[in-house]
Amino acid sequence: MDHLPPVLSVRGLSVRFLMPGGRRVAAVTGARFDVAAGECLALIGESGCGKSVLASALLGLLPGNAQTAGSALLGDLDLLAADERTLARTVRGRLVGLVPQSPAAHLTPVRTVRSQLEETVAALTATRSRAALRTAAEAAAARAAFPADHLDRHPHELSGGLAQRAATALALVGDAPLLLADEPTTGLDRDLVDRTVDELRRHVDEPSTAHPGGRALLMITHDLAAAARIADRIAVMYAGRIVELADATAFFGDPGPRHPYGRGLLQALPDRAFTPIPGMPPELGDLPDGCAFAARCDRVTDACATQPPPGTVACHHPHVPEDVRA
Repeated sequence: MDHLPPVLSVRGLSVRFLMPGGRRVAAVTGARFDVAAGECLALIGESGCGKSVLASALLGLLPGNAQTAGSALLGDLDLLAADERTLARTVRGRLVGLVPQSPAAHLTPVRTVRSQLEETVAALTATRSRAALRTAAEAAAARAAFPADHLDRHPHELSGGLAQRAATALALVGDAPLLLADEPTTGLDRDLVDRTVDELRRHVDEPSTAHPGGRALLMITHDLAAAARIADRIAVMYAGRIVELADATAFFGDPGPRHPYGRGLLQALPDRAFTPIPGMPPELGDLPDGCAFAARCDRVTDACATQPPPGTVACHHPHVPEDVRA
């Protein structure tokens, strides 16, 4: 992976929402990361920390009151600077496959899952014959563990888990070099979570004649077990900022997270300390001047009244390996 250019390179990505009265909400601030060919990067954090806003920015799906800054290079294309025509005709589905957080909003309610899959195959590939479209649609459904006997049902006839799998099948059709999965395990039981994320991982790992440089996966999730199962690296997001980038094996194992927030997320798991992080994340429209995690952190000092220095761990007092092992 190291000798290849990243599939996605994000630098200084910021999103501000202009609210009534001139107030600005800082939903994402200064995000910086790469996703390499053959890699899964999992972006984790509590709800309301800006993860899905970041995903929407990459796809040009932000509302009209949003302002973006920075760059997000997919090859030579800056996703943040691309116009809607380019995004609609070149990016969505073809260069970036989206597994959405709310599949019901992405499925046409009056058409069957089969017809939507066949239409997507026809739009994104050279397949045209009726038999070939049917075969390709059924193959996409099987990859996402969507049952063949439900293909002729409408979205309202599906459970939340089945709707999620239908959306996953649609995202896989275009064989995009970047797969962006926004909470892809919502509504699934543990066995289906494992099967779904394994398929997303397989999409990255399998060789592709269309993308000889390799494919990549950016998975946005609060499901830390799913992230531990398939991710190569972890990006921890808090209050609109990426506060830690770490190798997944080190993050979930030894030496563990270095940022107190990442450590707190792991300690809240039932198979660990099962101790929740005290308090709640701050409102993105009312962030403190200093470290946004300070009010919930047991390592806080006067230095935390200022922003932490930039780096792979945005913290004045990061854990060192000896702290974590203890």
